[in-house]
Amino acid sequence: MAARRAIRFAMGAERSEVGQETLSYLQDEVHRIAEIYIRVPLATVLDDLTHIQDETFRLLESGRAKPSQIRDLYLLAALESGMLAKASHDLGDPQSAMMQARTAAVCADQAEHRGMSTWVRGLQSLISYWADRPEDALHYARRGTSMGADLRGSVTVWLAGLEARAAALLGDTETVHAANRRAEELREHTQADDLDTVGGNFRFPQVRQDYYTVEACVLLGDGDANLVRRTEQAAQGFSDVNDPHWAFGDQAGAQSDLALARLYTGDLDGAAEAVRPVLDLPPNQRNAGIIGSVQRVRASLTHGPVRNALTARELCEEIAVFSSRPALALPN
Repeated sequence: MAARRAIRFAMGAERSEVGQETLSYLQDEVHRIAEIYIRVPLATVLDDLTHIQDETFRLLESGRAKPSQIRDLYLLAALESGMLAKASHDLGDPQSAMMQARTAAVCADQAEHRGMSTWVRGLQSLISYWADRPEDALHYARRGTSMGADLRGSVTVWLAGLEARAAALLGDTETVHAANRRAEELREHTQADDLDTVGGNFRFPQVRQDYYTVEACVLLGDGDANLVRRTEQAAQGFSDVNDPHWAFGDQAGAQSDLALARLYTGDLDGAAEAVRPVLDLPPNQRNAGIIGSVQRVRASLTHGPVRNALTARELCEEIAVFSSRPALALPN
């Protein structure tokens, strides 16, 4: 509390101009929040994130920023708005998520940061994917790929993975495999850029690529022992909570994909075991993507060959209860 009071005082003292301490504080906060966003419940960071976005907008609107600072402030605004777009998505509000994403796109363009502009297209693809708009998800992924054709950061690999997942929802097997192959090729030439340095959702490490790759294959609606093995490996990649790339949302998604893959082979007990860690998540971690993932498992249980089994019926009921809770149950 004392530290927060001190920084508010310092920022107030610099209101006549954008001081270096204020700018450094905002940069440090963006990096801090980005790094922990994927690891903690949204309520842990949401207030801080909305606060720094408001402060950044205020500084841009004040007209007191130096020309040399304006580009940095617009980039900060783009990063903050991008994270708040993800927050709105996590809360199950795709309309607000897309509004924040469009704000991030405008700010990225004003910052003349093509990497960030490209990343925002990936974000819009992600929002559309979970909002059950696969055509839009595919469009945004391909638009981002076109915008970032000569970039080398991991955002290019992310866009290929997003294209594969969107194509899978459309049943386009050829595009799924082509996009996954392109992701592998891009990974070989990836060089960390400034977005990768920010971390969190702005970095797309190998472990997330593995998860995206198998999810696209699982969503095609068929599988065998080989897909089960690959999905087990992808889920294993998120088994260490101390790994710097660990994310509870990706872990839940990978476990749900493993449940689906096992159901394709008739392994109901294995599917139940795979989805158990997801269903044990506390309410403040049950974001829209996680609920969407377990709902896919429920749909497979309901319409698949195991639908009449007692375990399948009980699991369906448990998933229904899990999904009925308000996403993330933010405190008042």
